[in-house]
Amino acid sequence: MPRAQGGPNPQHLFVTLFGDYWWARAEHLPSAGLVALAGEFGISSASARAALSRLRRRQLLSASKIGRHTYYGLAPTTRQTIVEGGSRILSFGMDDDPAEWDGTWLVVAFSIPEDQRDVRHTLRTRLRWLGFACLYDGVWVSAGGSAGGDASAAEAKAVVRECGIRDASIFRATSLDSVGGDTGRHPLSAWDLDQLRTAYQEFIDRFEPLYQRILDGDIRSSEALVERTAVMDVWRSFPGLDPGLPSQVLPAGWPRHRAREVFASVYDALGPLAQVRFQHILSQHAPGLAPLVDHHLTTSGPMVGIGVSRP
Repeated sequence: MPRAQGGPNPQHLFVTLFGDYWWARAEHLPSAGLVALAGEFGISSASARAALSRLRRRQLLSASKIGRHTYYGLAPTTRQTIVEGGSRILSFGMDDDPAEWDGTWLVVAFSIPEDQRDVRHTLRTRLRWLGFACLYDGVWVSAGGSAGGDASAAEAKAVVRECGIRDASIFRATSLDSVGGDTGRHPLSAWDLDQLRTAYQEFIDRFEPLYQRILDGDIRSSEALVERTAVMDVWRSFPGLDPGLPSQVLPAGWPRHRAREVFASVYDALGPLAQVRFQHILSQHAPGLAPLVDHHLTTSGPMVGIGVSRP
């Protein structure tokens, strides 16, 4: 489920801040300014500097030096990931049911030797990202090409091939009435919809009152930066939790659409104020770079050229 809100992970925070306000810039930012930004979220200087060093070692950030001062920027591969992943996160839930579902389920059935646990884990992880869930051991299902990123047969086939699995079948099927009595399972039971509904409702309950405060003008720029990051941090987990099942099989009053409205309203409305706070902090360490800080909206996203500075 969405991460517990016990404070942001420093490494995760830096990547989020770069993605939200510096995603298209080739210039590096001073470490002192990044540390000061982390302080807005209650992260100590020592923890912030350690996180920057780890991100560099993981090749998620690149670094440069001017005299004794260190500067950091997004590595090209990280920027690519932000463009691709960010587009999916920002658009998730926008079109709640883009195509009429034909009632068929896409099924991946496989057998992997017990001594190949790493392969099994990799396959399960990738299938889950494509919108599949485990119905039985070795039998995974998705709504096959319906809303919200469900996997197509071609995508599933590519995953199976890339994992090197030879003993597998991929096919489409329709669900008949349960043939196993009380032990039979409908494909929909592969997902814990009650838990997902709760997660959506908790998201709405937390951030909907914040939007009213925004409308009332009761938000300062410092809070805007923190809360905009928080709403993104929670929302970004939903594409991996929600397979985008078609509306025909979902319970009445499914809250994904409302949660999407709350996310877009809060994230977009806080953008200008959060940008002001980011610029203010950066201006104390790099006055020439501060005017280049920018934010994007859920309808625009980080889709500009990778590795190309914006004018």
